[in-house]
Amino acid sequence: MIIQKTENSRISTFDPNNFSFGGTFIDHMIICEYEDGKWGDVKLVPYGPIPFTPAMMGVNYGQACFEGMKAYKDKDGQVLLFRPEKNFERINKSAKRLAMPEVTKEMFLDGLKALVDIDREWIPQGEGMSLYIRPLIFATEEALKARVSNKYMFAIVATPAKSYYSEPVSVKISDHYSRAANGGVGSAKAAGNYAASFYPTQLAIEEGYEQIIWTDDATHEYFEESGTMNVFVRINDTIYTPPTSEKILDGVTRDSFIQLAKKRGIEVKVEPIAVKTVIEALKAGSLKEVWGVGTAVVTTQFQALGYEGEKLELPRLSDEESYAALLKKDLVDLQNNLTEDPFGWRVVVDHALETV
Repeated sequence: MIIQKTENSRISTFDPNNFSFGGTFIDHMIICEYEDGKWGDVKLVPYGPIPFTPAMMGVNYGQACFEGMKAYKDKDGQVLLFRPEKNFERINKSAKRLAMPEVTKEMFLDGLKALVDIDREWIPQGEGMSLYIRPLIFATEEALKARVSNKYMFAIVATPAKSYYSEPVSVKISDHYSRAANGGVGSAKAAGNYAASFYPTQLAIEEGYEQIIWTDDATHEYFEESGTMNVFVRINDTIYTPPTSEKILDGVTRDSFIQLAKKRGIEVKVEPIAVKTVIEALKAGSLKEVWGVGTAVVTTQFQALGYEGEKLELPRLSDEESYAALLKKDLVDLQNNLTEDPFGWRVVVDHALETV
């Protein structure tokens, strides 16, 4: 790895009590370029703009994918990653689906650890605080030709993060727009998936909702995801979540929730969730809660469902009654080294670059 440490750290300007998620970037980034059929050297360099032209193929033809993950700082100042190998596996799954070159485990994990290590001061400490990390791959060849690019960049950037979506939100069950289709790229974290979701989300916001529950493209009769999250439904004391597929992202937080629930002895059924079943359970009083999970938000609880022109209020549960709140606490405590890790999910980041 080639390391170029910044001579102008901005850490003194960072106020961990007053910053915006996604708009504050740490001192360094990882970059690696692909050309002539192979990846070059991984470089840790000062964060900043990279020169590209409007003819860059990633901009014109959409070959771009990314990951979302976090680093945490425990009460003793130890820096921890959470299940990074799952993100490594998934970014390569996305790259393959988009006809882009896969990255090596060394590129991904060593680059990730080096970046988090050198900028560990940027990781805020405390409840709900973390460093959000964005690995990404995108086409960089300068050519207006609708074909697979010959040049790419792998990069990792990061931004301090704090809790958001803390209040329950209202979501509209989509009856027209879909996030993904059979044979499409729904199981990849393709940049275009997010672009396509913005307009329907804007329409839902104009109707008084904060987010959308995406339904299947063929019939709109089954839950798939919610916003940029995987979705969970609790009927009585059983949790339901749709199975992953070529339309549904294999979320790391989703898998973690499933395993934590099973550890607690909570029944989890991974099976299709019919909209009709959820609405009938709500009217019968057996629907207890619906929520979304994802890396950035961890958990977002829903307070109402928009369905056929109606806003249907969901039960209000205390944190002690809510499985969503209970499992969120289990996960966050594990991520922040406040509890034992029976799964081996935590990865300690050593001080390898202290003397660089």
